[in-house]
Amino acid sequence: MSTVTGTPDRTSGTPAPSGAPAGADTARLLRWWPAAVLVVLIVAPYSALPLPGLLDGPVGSAGSLQLLATCLLFGALATGYDLLLGRTGLLSFGHALYFAAGSYATNTIMLEAGLPFAVSALVGVCFGIALALVLGSVSLRVTGIGFSMVTLAFAQAGSILVSRNPGGFTGGEEGRAAPAELLPSGLVGIEHTANLYWVALGYLVLTLAVVHWAVRSPAGRVWEGIKENERRVEVLGLRPYGFKLTAFVLAGALAALGGLVHLLLTGGSTPQTTTSDFTLSLLVMVVLGGSGTRWGPMVGGILYTWADHRLGDLAGSGAVADLPAVLRVPLSQPLFLLGVLFVAVVHLLPGGLARLPSRLGSALRAPRGATRAGAAARKEYRHS
Repeated sequence: MSTVTGTPDRTSGTPAPSGAPAGADTARLLRWWPAAVLVVLIVAPYSALPLPGLLDGPVGSAGSLQLLATCLLFGALATGYDLLLGRTGLLSFGHALYFAAGSYATNTIMLEAGLPFAVSALVGVCFGIALALVLGSVSLRVTGIGFSMVTLAFAQAGSILVSRNPGGFTGGEEGRAAPAELLPSGLVGIEHTANLYWVALGYLVLTLAVVHWAVRSPAGRVWEGIKENERRVEVLGLRPYGFKLTAFVLAGALAALGGLVHLLLTGGSTPQTTTSDFTLSLLVMVVLGGSGTRWGPMVGGILYTWADHRLGDLAGSGAVADLPAVLRVPLSQPLFLLGVLFVAVVHLLPGGLARLPSRLGSALRAPRGATRAGAAARKEYRHS
């Protein structure tokens, strides 16, 4: 028997509301996709599934896990950087400095003081946070392009300091290898690559959780207001400086923690992580994925890092070598391929990869809407 409010449920006898959308159950299931992806990532080291073209070997092989761990690391780092760019509207060119601070400080303390890894890591991350607090308090005295230039100046100063190798603490252009005897035994050696992968995955999950909590907090709503109109926030009686400094220090803390993870993955501290080019790579990752979105920076960081590693293999492959010179020369340059990828995404998806699902949904709904409109027009014409 049918009723006014719904139709009978043949399994339980309970009427289902007639106003419920047809895809409500599907939509509820789709909300759980992050948990499903997390489970897949957790069990990835146990998989022997080959992914030709995407990875050199099976998913669970040491080389593949090393690449995946690096992708997860930079996906998390881009997510933390977006706290400044996408959430607060602060374009910093010096974010690499705090990433390098976490790595170099931890490594130097182990090498020079001989302290255990856990103590050195704690001191190293605290040093990165303190550095972000000091330099952020100075940089945020100016706004706009002035802020960007000040952060760039600090980053350049840090990069020069590392390259000059004062007191032999930084290793100069060669960097410094971490003392294997002081690192946790379960994180040293190719046979423990899976453990390093899980460390990188844990860092990603922690970063996503912290950023999500921060954005939904009262401070996060003020960050959104500062990004839209800082003057209006001042009129409301709030001091934007303190809120911007909070975002700066939180992003710096996440970067310093990422530097620690990078130290474990690479087995040392490298000067390349101190350059402004490193920060520009983070900027590209965020724009590629979608600035100011929940998952966009992570996706952009993972895709950019994977492409940076894999396009080098493509550029040196026999397929490219056999092409005519007019194609072989540009395609043999990995940076050219990365640039083409970035330009294509920015041109075709102005909001980044995070906007792709909504754009596809709009494209699929448009023909249906046009069909319904045409049918209504024909019906109206017949009645007129």
